Amino acid sequence: MTKRLIFLLGGARSGKSQTAQARAREHGGRALFVATAQPTDADMCQRIADHRASRPADWHTLEAPINTAEQIAAASLAYDTLILDCLTLMTSNILVALPEAVTQKEANEAALAAVDRLLAAQAQSDATWLVVSNEVGMGVVPPTRLGNLYRDMLGRANQRIAEAADEVLLLVAGIPWRLK
Repeated sequence: MTKRLIFLLGGARSGKSQTAQARAREHGGRALFVATAQPTDADMCQRIADHRASRPADWHTLEAPINTAEQIAAASLAYDTLILDCLTLMTSNILVALPEAVTQKEANEAALAAVDRLLAAQAQSDATWLVVSNEVGMGVVPPTRLGNLYRDMLGRANQRIAEAADEVLLLVAGIPWRLK
């Protein structure tokens, strides 16, 4: 099977991760799960533990909350399938590392630079990539500056991945809708 870039987009608890894992199982071969979450509180620790338990034991995991593309580039060549779960948290990690006075333009540029590094790593990889992200542009306007910065920079990152992807799925209530 030729390598592909598959982008899975949807709201919280829409079935993105489960669908990505099912597609990776179907693809077969050696799988690398790239996790971008950071265990910042008890709830996130539990979510990380639940995600780990849902993956097959023979999959490898790469914890890469920062410098994600660089870590993938060093590891992904030996795998047939790579799941990046998720672009949402990777982008959040980028935002919280930026100075408090960051402008929207600077935040967008930081997110897009990270996405470009991901796409460069994907181009060098022989693996099929499944990239998971939240769609945050369909909700209400965030009431805070930080929320607006995040929504807009993730929206731009999502657009860049979707443009490059071979296939884009929007998940709603566990049902994938093929957008591309």
